[in-house]
Amino acid sequence: MLELVASLSADWDGVVEASAQANVDDEHDPEGATIAFERARIEASLIRARERLAEIDDALGRVGDGTYGVCEQCGGPIAVERLEARPAARTCFACASA
Repeated sequence: MLELVASLSADWDGVVEASAQANVDDEHDPEGATIAFERARIEASLIRARERLAEIDDALGRVGDGTYGVCEQCGGPIAVERLEARPAARTCFACASA
């Protein structure tokens, strides 16, 4: 996940630098929409990757304090199958479905 964040950050920096050097006017340049789209796509991917990394960090914190696998809503256990599918799950299936 760290590699993904680093890669997306480098992509973002590259697109921003390229558009600054090209002095592109997104509003009037036919390629402008492509540049704007690419920036938005990379930004959205970077936000998702950072959120996922934060979820993993939180899960590791729960492992450390002994609360990993315990539902934060009802206090019951989170099924192993759910944790295998979503290792950062904070709630059991019943509470997540509610």
